[in-house]
Amino acid sequence: MRPGVLVRPARPDDLDDLVDLCLEARGEAAVGSQLCTDATDRLRDQIGVLVGLPTGRVLIGQLDDEPAGFLLARVVEPGLFLDVTSLGIEAVYVRAGARRRGLGHALLGGAVAAAEEAGATELYAAPIPGARGMHRFLARLGFAPAASHRVVTTAALQRRLAHEHAAAAAQGRRSAPRGLEDLIARRRQAREGRVRHDEVPAGADQRASISMQVNRAVQSRRPSASSTTTW
Repeated sequence: MRPGVLVRPARPDDLDDLVDLCLEARGEAAVGSQLCTDATDRLRDQIGVLVGLPTGRVLIGQLDDEPAGFLLARVVEPGLFLDVTSLGIEAVYVRAGARRRGLGHALLGGAVAAAEEAGATELYAAPIPGARGMHRFLARLGFAPAASHRVVTTAALQRRLAHEHAAAAAQGRRSAPRGLEDLIARRRQAREGRVRHDEVPAGADQRASISMQVNRAVQSRRPSASSTTTW
């Protein structure tokens, strides 16, 4: 660890500094509530809960005795889709003026120590959306892509589902009558075709054929002796 760089577990009296750093990270990421709340008291309570959880791991990084970065993580025990213990890094951030001084490496080193202490064999990181530098930093340290996250508010998803349901129901109501009408129309055309066929008099087809032959003979101006009428 470089001189002037210190990483340690956060204490209750670090909450104000952690809140300030989280708000800086929020402003830099420009993703709003997807990262954290901007309500100071609520944010302090949330970080305090994580600090107090048995599985919570909150590290604060100092540069020349000044708070300059943090790492928020949780130990994830084996579950339904995970058969090993892992350390999930929910956020890691270094203040702009303190970068390229080794603080980011020191925070990740603290995460490794926390993972080893918990018996975690893997570390997962969720860098701030849009933080390309952090993505590159983690990639250089061996973090590989594992998943993609999307977020939606509960109210927005509820509205969207209701809209999709209403649209599907309306489409069903519109298509059902058209299908029935098409079926009725096809049956009506079939009946009318049969009726027209049944109404043609016997021998009409033969007389029509003879008339066509006569017409062609007249049009070609053949002598009447060559006409083949049987009337």
